[in-house]
Amino acid sequence: MIRVENIHKSFGEEHVLKGITTTFDKGKTNLIIGQSGSGKTVFLKCLLGLFDPEEGQIFYGEKSILDMDDDEKRDLREHMGMVFQGGALFDSMTVEENVMFPLRMFTKKRKEEMLHRVNEVLERVNLTNANKKYPSEISGGMQKRVAIARAIVNNPRFLFCDEPNSGLDPKTAILIDNLIQEITKEYDITTVINTHDMNSVMEIGEKIVFLQKGNLAWQGDNTQIFKTDNKDVTDFVYSSDLFKKIRDIQLKEI
Repeated sequence: MIRVENIHKSFGEEHVLKGITTTFDKGKTNLIIGQSGSGKTVFLKCLLGLFDPEEGQIFYGEKSILDMDDDEKRDLREHMGMVFQGGALFDSMTVEENVMFPLRMFTKKRKEEMLHRVNEVLERVNLTNANKKYPSEISGGMQKRVAIARAIVNNPRFLFCDEPNSGLDPKTAILIDNLIQEITKEYDITTVINTHDMNSVMEIGEKIVFLQKGNLAWQGDNTQIFKTDNKDVTDFVYSSDLFKKIRDIQLKEI
């Protein structure tokens, strides 16, 4: 579990995060949503330890990351997996080499052990015959699955995903959402996903944190978000005709 207590983050005169308090539960897909400029990316970078908030604490388990020494922070980062927007694979490396990269960085395993683990996670994401291919030789959806395999190869306790469905067609995006949720439950990971994709909210939003101008404006799950009377949330959720129709159907069923 990750526990956030009253964090503030500013850049010069711009107060980006304004006292956010929430928790991200283990074994659940936790989503951060909000309009552009709401503070989602800064919040995620604070969770990752890339930014230090001026006020507040971020606890991993029982210890705040702000109280950790360099060795403790390094140990924590070894237990973090990250799926970047766009995948962020190394073009000059094969799929196998991309997935093996964290093992080379953070472990002292023998080559045979690393290869065995790489094959395990590639099988888990349904890419058993892609080892020797390069990113340019596979589809966007396959690249995202490689990125997920790389993120979980070290058996992380925490998984972070930044817009994992960016650039994918709706069908492939749903497959990626389902894969992330399945892995979260199988590995009992604390997963945090930064997204603007309302399909993801509907499919896998077990905990949703909605940011508005640096404030935590609402939190709940994907069954509650369509019933809230919070205007900021409803304006965000029903900004498309599709979700307006969903709302109308749900209101008729009540």
